[in-house]
Amino acid sequence: MELRDIEYFTVVAEHGHLGRAAESLRLSQPALSKSLRRLERILDAKLVKRTPRGIELTPEGATLLARTRELRSSLQNVTREIADLGRGKVGEVRVGTGPMLAEQLFPASFLAVLEDAPRTRFTIVVSDNDGMIPALRRGELDLIVNYPPRTMSKEGLIEELLCEDEFVVVASSRHRLAKLRRVTIGDLAQERWVLSEPSLLAQQRLRQIFQECGFSPPQVALETRSVQLKLETVAASNLLDYTSRRVVAKLAQRYTVKILPIKALTWRRPVSLIYREGAYLSPAVRRFSESLRMTAQRL
Repeated sequence: MELRDIEYFTVVAEHGHLGRAAESLRLSQPALSKSLRRLERILDAKLVKRTPRGIELTPEGATLLARTRELRSSLQNVTREIADLGRGKVGEVRVGTGPMLAEQLFPASFLAVLEDAPRTRFTIVVSDNDGMIPALRRGELDLIVNYPPRTMSKEGLIEELLCEDEFVVVASSRHRLAKLRRVTIGDLAQERWVLSEPSLLAQQRLRQIFQECGFSPPQVALETRSVQLKLETVAASNLLDYTSRRVVAKLAQRYTVKILPIKALTWRRPVSLIYREGAYLSPAVRRFSESLRMTAQRL
């Protein structure tokens, strides 16, 4: 079995079309078909079936594709490991983080690494678990720093607790509820909100508590993942937000907002360092991980 045939098969599977795959590989279609037939003969299994729109993988082909992606990731890891050994402290760190956590943990953490290894290159992706976990599994990210996923499979992933965060309800300092010493869920029933998407855990928890208390779900006026846009909107309106206490504290001088005293909605959330089990972590990634741990201890 030749690695070249496996790589060609992977490209065909990803394109779902023999012609487009051949064009991508700069091969003729007959040469690519010959490679596929050779691989099927060696494995004694049919890997693809032709359809009017292109090709589809058979169950055997789907299994092989999963294994070839693992092999490709392993080869990339080997390449990076050898390169890192040759460069000493030079390396690349690819990390994903949630919108709530980027400003809390990252500046101090990566500046500490750059002071020790100034040629380290960082790529920081600010997103949510629905995008970052698949990217981590594909080997496109080395680490994730975020609230752990609760509705996604954690198989093959390692979670390491860094610290805890606390979610609170936030309103403009001029909001009528900001003057109260105690606020109940009933006081919020008719309010409108600026929230993240319904698929994210914070809004799901908010909806769950409203329903458990016998109220309709929160009325959403603006839906966005942008932390800054949410707080700017809340500060300038009568809308409410459900967000990180640390984010509010960090941006308190920029936005005139106040945390509402609602015990039922105060929610402590773990913040974790997440990486693939058995994956190669370069010296630069390990150095950054340790810097994150130290930064988290100071929070």
